Amino acid sequence: MDLVGLAPRLPRPGETVLGDDFVMVPGGKGANQAIAAARAGGETTFLGAIGSDSFGVTLGARLAATGVDTAHVRTSYGSSGVAVIMVDRSGENSILVSPGANRTFTDLTESERDRIAAADVLLCQQEIPMATVAAALTAARAAGTRTILNAAPARELPPGLLDQVDLLVVNETEARAITGGDASDLSALLALVPRVVLTLSGAGSRYADREGRDVHVPAFAVEVADTTAAGDAFTGALAVAWAEGRDLLDAVRWANAAGAACVRKVGASNALPDRSEIDAIFAR
Repeated sequence: MDLVGLAPRLPRPGETVLGDDFVMVPGGKGANQAIAAARAGGETTFLGAIGSDSFGVTLGARLAATGVDTAHVRTSYGSSGVAVIMVDRSGENSILVSPGANRTFTDLTESERDRIAAADVLLCQQEIPMATVAAALTAARAAGTRTILNAAPARELPPGLLDQVDLLVVNETEARAITGGDASDLSALLALVPRVVLTLSGAGSRYADREGRDVHVPAFAVEVADTTAAGDAFTGALAVAWAEGRDLLDAVRWANAAGAACVRKVGASNALPDRSEIDAIFAR
């Protein structure tokens, strides 16, 4: 759950600042991407954990209301994951994240492994324990399920984890965190994974693979209201397009349209576009 306070400026240590406004928005990178995939037309199952608090009730209801299969979502005693966010009038922010129930998602049950095996695509993020990410990717690879890792937020990766990844999605900061080098040099990433998408914010994205393709895919021109959930809209739509059998370059173009549709609205999970909105922009 994102708890967002808006104020004229950020408080200094020990200081209280009178705020302008407050909003509470269901969030979480995995949940946002699951909702994005469901709205983009994918049959989407979410594997994760919510707390036993009132936030957990709201988070679970938001997932279910958007068509995500929540049958495997665990409820862990205690707090749900929470982000406390302070934003000033210039857009500068300070964020404290308490993982809460996400910390308890430390293994996979047999039924969760079966669901991964039955899927066309497994999409993972890095807001849960990395050992669980690795276990999910390994289970998918063993079953022949294609794997996507959105390596966000940037974290140290366990040895061998990228060996289980079919498609890596990163922004420039996350690319540098993995290779330690120039984010624009995708050859370093292609030495680790067979396919890479580098997201470039308003400049679109770039797709490269070991077959020699390296293509910049421009962004669609739209009026921008809020970029908060653009990356999650992009990644969820990309997973759906690949699951449907689209060529990955075409899938990236369609995912760009999803990101463009998302930024026209203010908010996070509430701004994620449905398939008709994506198709309308893609048709340009």
